Amino acid sequence: MAESEPGVPAESRGIQEDVQGLFKLVVAYFKQETVTPLKSLGRYVGFGLAGALLFGFGVIFLSVGALRALQTETGDTFDHNWSWAPYAIVVVTLAVCAFIVWKLRGSRPGKATRT
Repeated sequence: MAESEPGVPAESRGIQEDVQGLFKLVVAYFKQETVTPLKSLGRYVGFGLAGALLFGFGVIFLSVGALRALQTETGDTFDHNWSWAPYAIVVVTLAVCAFIVWKLRGSRPGKATRT
């Protein structure tokens, strides 16, 4: 944008410079109100996905550890026809934990309920 000459009143700058100034103002406002919040939203989503991924790996490692503990530390309890039982115990435990988390997630105070 060409600056008006010193000593020339602002009223005589012309409509073209006013339109250019308005366009720059609108672009700056657009960046302020959309691009900056989207950058912070992206950071928020990134940390959320990283946390979910790490939590998922933790659950998998804990369930595999529990399965191996049931298979090795129970002696001959789960031998022969009962070899499937440690797998069932781990799956049922994971399902119960998922159900509890689902119910706790839905009972947050202040959350609107559907009717």
